[in-house]
Amino acid sequence: MTAQPAPRSSAYAWYVVAVLIVAYTLSYVDRSILTLMVGPIRASLNISDVQLSLLHGLAFAIFYTIMGIPIGRLVDQRRRTTIVAIGVALWSLATAACGLAGSFAAMFAARICVGIGEAALSPAAYSMLADQFEGKKLVRALSFYQSAIYLGPAIATLAGGVMLGHLSPLDTAIGHFEPWQLVFVLVGLPGLAVTVLIATLREPARRGVTAGTPAPSFRAVLAQVARHRGAYGLLILGLCCQSIMWNGSAAWIPTHFMRAYGWSPGAVAWSYGPVIAVAGTSGGLFGGWLAGWMRDRGWRDANVRIGLVAALSALPFIVAAPLMPSGELSLALVAGFLFCGAMPYGGAAAALQEITPNRMRGQVSAIYLFWINITGIGIGSTVVALVTQHLFGGDLGVSAAIATVAGLGATLSAVALLLCLAPYRRAIDGVGADLGGTSAVPA
Repeated sequence: MTAQPAPRSSAYAWYVVAVLIVAYTLSYVDRSILTLMVGPIRASLNISDVQLSLLHGLAFAIFYTIMGIPIGRLVDQRRRTTIVAIGVALWSLATAACGLAGSFAAMFAARICVGIGEAALSPAAYSMLADQFEGKKLVRALSFYQSAIYLGPAIATLAGGVMLGHLSPLDTAIGHFEPWQLVFVLVGLPGLAVTVLIATLREPARRGVTAGTPAPSFRAVLAQVARHRGAYGLLILGLCCQSIMWNGSAAWIPTHFMRAYGWSPGAVAWSYGPVIAVAGTSGGLFGGWLAGWMRDRGWRDANVRIGLVAALSALPFIVAAPLMPSGELSLALVAGFLFCGAMPYGGAAAALQEITPNRMRGQVSAIYLFWINITGIGIGSTVVALVTQHLFGGDLGVSAAIATVAGLGATLSAVALLLCLAPYRRAIDGVGADLGGTSAVPA
């Protein structure tokens, strides 16, 4: 018996979106809170910018990406709401554990656990939303979900700035805590309450899947990717380059304002934080609307084309923003970068669902997330740190390093996505014949 889809635009379907946005926002708060505390963490742990970038990037990304593949397979086989709830609980406890770290090694281990927990969310969320929505409604639902990419860092920046300004060192029965350690505890533990929200979600029926049919093997998934390697490969390559642009910049923009213009953490929190929230979120939602508008006018490759538009429009902003003579002008151009850079991610997630049969979506999403996160989170922030130290003379070179790395990432992304358009259209035409006619999300 083939499972019947949930109503496409019911109030409950949008409730699912809202709960997943809360979880995804929390995940970005927990992974991003470190960026505002570069100075105190470096001082307490006696580490360099490169080591700090490893805590922000590689420590988080290595298991976030590696665990994504087996978790993606579980998503295609098991109850997705349970997988998400376990992930939320794990990353929340691990974030709080970062506040107990007294050494680089301990912090590195805690950040690894944050990555493992967060690896459970997006493959399951993409799959669940693709069973609740289709066509341009799916793009827009995913754009709302992806808005957490900007809400989370904004909340982390604002909350971190406020807490750092008001917390004092604390001596307890279990040891001494610096303010930055208390921040990790305070933002980590509330995540356990989000597991209660996850428990209110019903497991959605899998659209177009015969009940009792086993999920395809990972070898079958790789064969599907190989059949449409031009579409998958160039799409993922283009988004990897864009992820380097975004993550490499996001990890160091607060530090850029502090080093280049002498802003305090509080000043960064109350200026940059709202800009992330407003510009990033509105850009993501506009990108989802624009992709849907293009689909309505016959652009079958709109979900890829929106990524090309984003890369080309973000490029001049991110190259110029870090080089401005004043912090206020730099912030204005950063806002333009955030708006443009936010546009592609709802369309990108929908593009993968569109050319992938239902019972492969968790695994394909995990492959996609593996590559964009190992490059963006795992490499992007460290590349900026290395360029800062070795090409631009140390700490004050971070601004030029952001412009260089992000500008190159945007350029390479535009080239890859331009080349992707034709093979992606061919993949849309051919995917209906894969696995005996199992189709992806219709237009």
